[in-house]
Amino acid sequence: MEPKKNPKANVGRNSSLYFAIGLALMLFLTNYAINYKTYDKSDIDIGQLNLDELDDEEIPLTQQQITPPPPPPPPAAPEVIEVVEDEEEVEETVIESTEADQETEIVEVEEVVVAEVDEDIEVPFAVIENVPVFPGCEKGSNQAKKDCMSKKIAAFVNKKFNTELASDLGLTGRQRINVIFKIDKTGNITGIRARAPHPGLEKEAARVIGLLPKMQPGKQRGKAVTVPYSLPIIFQVQD
Repeated sequence: MEPKKNPKANVGRNSSLYFAIGLALMLFLTNYAINYKTYDKSDIDIGQLNLDELDDEEIPLTQQQITPPPPPPPPAAPEVIEVVEDEEEVEETVIESTEADQETEIVEVEEVVVAEVDEDIEVPFAVIENVPVFPGCEKGSNQAKKDCMSKKIAAFVNKKFNTELASDLGLTGRQRINVIFKIDKTGNITGIRARAPHPGLEKEAARVIGLLPKMQPGKQRGKAVTVPYSLPIIFQVQD
């Protein structure tokens, strides 16, 4: 038996498509209804802005006032100058010309004698050309005279120096005295200076050096000069 309906006229064959379209439409309407808002017109009426009613703002003109500088102080009153009459006559000094002319008499000048200045030159004992000569050391070379002089002075000091003075001063042990003196250009002993642990030893050393005999002065380039000389005095105090 053949069906009476046309298969193309079957409504149920697209039911799933229609259902999806209807569901989407309902979701859209539901979302729109939820988000829909209404406002009161009185709340949203902001009125109309009329720019013609705004007055132009007047900007005041400002001008910097320049303060004039203060007037200068009045000039000081001039001092009253008292004019004193010149009662005394001032004698003017006339300076005569010192220029010579043909009539000027020429005066002969005698020979000017320049006096030699006697300088006190000091030459060290180690470098002097001719050393001072101690009495008894006249023979031999310059070095031999130096050695002889050193031995003679040492023997003289050992003989004259009072070593017992140190015990009297309460000193013990080894004592050293440094003595410096000069043999001037006349051969005399000058400028004695001593340095010791006790002033008493310094005084005794100066006394002994002052007793040295007069010597022949040292010479540098054939001229007598002053020669400094240093001498250490060392001894042991006997307990």
